[in-house]
Amino acid sequence: MANCCEVCGKKTTFGIKYARRGAAKKRGGSGAKISGKTNRTFKPNLQRLRAEVNGGVKRLTVCTSCIKAGKVCKAIVRRAKPEAASA
Repeated sequence: MANCCEVCGKKTTFGIKYARRGAAKKRGGSGAKISGKTNRTFKPNLQRLRAEVNGGVKRLTVCTSCIKAGKVCKAIVRRAKPEAASA
């Protein structure tokens, strides 16, 4: 489960970053030219959280858009109660 949301399946996508040189024509230049292209990645904002799944608690890797949309129900943090001191 590398870099993938377990709820919606959002994962890393790929694109190209363009480096441009020159002023735009509307600013009085001769137009911006592409002087280089670099491959880049767009990674989802993934968070690990404890969620309730089928009545049990499970640790999931979920994107923040799923958390904001309420597609994941966070698990309640249960604190251990200290044992009653015998007098």
